[in-house]
Amino acid sequence: MTDRPRIFDDLAGVAGGAISALAGLREEGEAMVRARIDETIRKLDLVRRDELDAMSELAANARAGQEAADVALAAMADRLAALEARVAALEAVSENG
Repeated sequence: MTDRPRIFDDLAGVAGGAISALAGLREEGEAMVRARIDETIRKLDLVRRDELDAMSELAANARAGQEAADVALAAMADRLAALEARVAALEAVSENG
């Protein structure tokens, strides 16, 4: 058998270098695309999902608190109306008595 000519070794080295360079270009291209997408998202003023979920939870808690406050206010209004009726009745009795 004869040895391989040196040109094949040189071609293999060049091919390996080209593949390494292409892999580097690919990584750089992906980084540029990622940066461009991030920039576009910032320009569109989009919100991340976890931030949206946190705000939704805060809104739900605020809504529940508002509903509880409405119920308490209605109960106090009923109690005030009952007290006013009792005072009016007592005043009517003292005027007649």
